[in-house]
Amino acid sequence: MSTILLVEDDAALRDGLTELFTREGYSVTTAANAAEARQNFSVYIGLIILDVTLPDGNGVSLCQEWRDQGITTSILFLTAKDEEFDVVRGLDAGGNDYVTKPFRMMELLSRIRALLRRNTPAPVTTSGELEIDPAHMQVRRNGEIIPLTLTEYKVLNMLVSNRSIVTREQLLDVLWDDGAKFVDDNTLSVHISRLREKIGAQHIKTIRGVGYQWLA
Repeated sequence: MSTILLVEDDAALRDGLTELFTREGYSVTTAANAAEARQNFSVYIGLIILDVTLPDGNGVSLCQEWRDQGITTSILFLTAKDEEFDVVRGLDAGGNDYVTKPFRMMELLSRIRALLRRNTPAPVTTSGELEIDPAHMQVRRNGEIIPLTLTEYKVLNMLVSNRSIVTREQLLDVLWDDGAKFVDDNTLSVHISRLREKIGAQHIKTIRGVGYQWLA
């Protein structure tokens, strides 16, 4: 049985979701604010569902705090903010997915199942001088961690996993599940540029008019 940590300050919504998740066979631990979330988190939590706006802080900062501590538990944001900036900010802080309020219950349950399926990490892979560690969502060069955002990590993982040409549309589909409607080509180009600066521009070849290819 998977355990969900539900961090939501709206008592009615928190109680409703707890009832729903319990009925679906999940064990639920709840928190009404960031302080309770820190206290109630444990290594047995399989998924964190995290409200962005909390009485004593915000979910994005809490997510970043957990990631800085090396916690890799999947995090799904619940947010009433659907602007691109807020979505990207949450994902770059280490979030794995998001659902905007109001949401459909069946969609939320589907995303929960998808995130729980991803919790079995792939083994460490090497490409040239780089090591990609899915369990800790880290990339290392000669044993030293290269600081990547979650988005940069996803781009790198997609390129290395395929080795063949990866189209821009494929990257957008992987990075943003909702048809990439929150992201344009310029945003992706910025992430590619930053990734090249961190790992070496020679590894990512631009295929004009198509996408990118990984070169070890």
